[in-house]
Amino acid sequence: MFDELATGERPAVCTVLRAGAPFIGRQGLAYAPAVSAETVGASAIHMQLLTIPPGGRGKAHRHAAHETAIYVLSGESAMYYGEQLEHHAVAVAGDFVYIPADVPHLPYNTSRSEPCVAVIARTDPNEQESVVLLPELDAMAARRAGWPMSPVQPLALAASLPAAPSGQR
Repeated sequence: MFDELATGERPAVCTVLRAGAPFIGRQGLAYAPAVSAETVGASAIHMQLLTIPPGGRGKAHRHAAHETAIYVLSGESAMYYGEQLEHHAVAVAGDFVYIPADVPHLPYNTSRSEPCVAVIARTDPNEQESVVLLPELDAMAARRAGWPMSPVQPLALAASLPAAPSGQR
């Protein structure tokens, strides 16, 4: 029944899949891609799993013209957000988070012992294509929070995951 529907020239096909192999995205975090343009031919959405290791944090960034919705599965995460990362929010397992398009943000794991795992959905089917890094905000946030200047990622995790290929994911 689902296969009989058509959108444009391509037939509409419902697909069940599992998250793919994790990779380190431009933001410096581990993502396991699932629904995307690359995996199922999505044209306006993607979904993936995000894992922020204990004590880990991403790089300050925004998603050009794309909204983000997050559901925290386990652990606790926080983020600085706003034009100067002047706002702060904390999300725990069971919370939903909405990030409007083009809003700068910097996520991090508040725990030193437990990873934070979340499902992310974004209106960008290519996920990494809309990522705009904001290094000037990284330095500002690091000074404010007393962090080292570069994001903290356990070496075992970073060494075990490939970087996202240029122009993909």
